[in-house]
Amino acid sequence: MATAETLRDLAISVLDEHKALDIKSIDVRKQTDITDYLIIASGTSDRHLRALADAVMACMREEGVKPIGKEGLTVGDWALVDLGDVVVHVMRPEVRDFYQLERLWGELPQLRGQNEGR
Repeated sequence: MATAETLRDLAISVLDEHKALDIKSIDVRKQTDITDYLIIASGTSDRHLRALADAVMACMREEGVKPIGKEGLTVGDWALVDLGDVVVHVMRPEVRDFYQLERLWGELPQLRGQNEGR
């Protein structure tokens, strides 16, 4: 079975090959038990988002990994592929700016540290 790091690296490679923009990987192992890594990338259109998500799922199938879930493939602004240890988000840039997942997950440890002892 593939490790979380292998899944992460494969997903990033596929996204890069398919011209995803601003690919980020966030290690969330210390913040949640739900997944180990979040990958966030942008696409240029609804068609590009679907193509990115489909490419990630196709690559994982080739590796024997079946996605646990997928969301948003018909909507067009945000698609999610849940691989268990890795969750891939592909979004239109304006949606990504609005939700700011990198900021949310990146600042959690700092916020927890600031609130401790109060």
